[in-house]
Amino acid sequence: MLDSVLISAEFVSHEIALFAALGFLILGSSDLAVDLIWIGLTVKRRIFRSHAVDPEVVRVTARGHLAIFVPAWDEAAVIGGMLSFARTAFRDGNYRIYVGCYPNDPATLAVVGPLVDERIHVVLCQRPGPTSKADCLNQLWARMRFDEAAEGYRFQAIVLHDAEDVVHSAELAIFGALADRFDLVQLPVVPLIDPASRWVAGHYADEFAEAHGKELVVRQALGAALPSAGVGCAISRDALDRIAAAHGQPFDPGSLTEDYELGLRLRAMGGRGAFVRLRTGERRAVVATREFFPATFEAAVAQKSRWMAGIALAGWERLGWQGGLAERWMRLRDRQSVLAAIVLFAAYASLLLWSLFFVLELIAGRQMRPPSDLLAALLLLNSFLFAWRLAMRFGFVARAYGFGEGLRSIPRVLVGNIVAMRAARLAVIRYLVGRRTGTTIWGKTAHNFPVQLPAE
Repeated sequence: MLDSVLISAEFVSHEIALFAALGFLILGSSDLAVDLIWIGLTVKRRIFRSHAVDPEVVRVTARGHLAIFVPAWDEAAVIGGMLSFARTAFRDGNYRIYVGCYPNDPATLAVVGPLVDERIHVVLCQRPGPTSKADCLNQLWARMRFDEAAEGYRFQAIVLHDAEDVVHSAELAIFGALADRFDLVQLPVVPLIDPASRWVAGHYADEFAEAHGKELVVRQALGAALPSAGVGCAISRDALDRIAAAHGQPFDPGSLTEDYELGLRLRAMGGRGAFVRLRTGERRAVVATREFFPATFEAAVAQKSRWMAGIALAGWERLGWQGGLAERWMRLRDRQSVLAAIVLFAAYASLLLWSLFFVLELIAGRQMRPPSDLLAALLLLNSFLFAWRLAMRFGFVARAYGFGEGLRSIPRVLVGNIVAMRAARLAVIRYLVGRRTGTTIWGKTAHNFPVQLPAE
């Protein structure tokens, strides 16, 4: 009886392992292709010393007014530090910050109120919060247009930031210099390392180091749409006008990831995007938006589930599959997160089952059946791809944060995998609930602002 049970269990475990191995091969091959393209681009750039954007743009003064939108629901803990630092960093730049607050959020209003001046304006949203982030952005847009009509000028571009962002002093010069040439200008996002959460918050640093050090570089080179990260980006005034004319308003309040969709919609309308990685300052740090990411496991799961639901599930339904081969490939990569989580779950389940069966078969005194030739070949190929993946992850993290964080990024892969699997389940629930109710609520998490600001 035990033998027949073990034989059946071995068969099931083998099939699960085969599914996981095939999934890893497909996903890993896609990652390898991106890596090789990035390596080719890097070699070409170093040989010909070419840059997509002239580094001298950081010395250009913005030619037009820049409107900075900061939606703020329940952000009393961080909004004061963010606005104070932004005012210092931007100095006398040609900008105005619009902060979107809610009438039922007196704590945030109490912090922002004393900071209001000719540079910082508070916009009180019409409805109690939380609405959606896009709804808040649309009300900032309406106030900006009212000010333009009343004061007789037109903003050059709209810059998006979150209430916890640490802005860079050179970003307005970059946006001002490029907003007339590109419809969307995106700077890198660099998560800050939280010493109290090196494993949970730290895994964001690993993922963004690759995504904004390689993935967006490859997307731009292939001519695929450049998604907005929602922070550290500027959209030209004319581009937002076109989006508003086509959809009634520039930001879609029914979207969980309105920033991501905005970049794809701009590209579909013929717009041009630019991902800009420039180094400046005494330490030659990348001009980027820096911020703390969720430090607790549950907060990370909640945030990742919103991204998955908005990009992988709702994005598929709302935006479909458009464009050429490169565009469709990049959209597939955007939407593979839920599938990747299923493959990960199958792999961990298979590993657990194989370990259990090994112990049981030792007890039963029989030899475990070896894997099939196909599975053995797949395991060998995936071992190479996994080693390559870890090496690339180490390299990008070490480049951004140093050797120590590069080493930590290797075991942090496990943390990221666990967060992804939990988030995938919640994402499906969030997506189904959203479809049934037809409502979108601001899926935000609590934030921190650094006490000691990073040097530029």
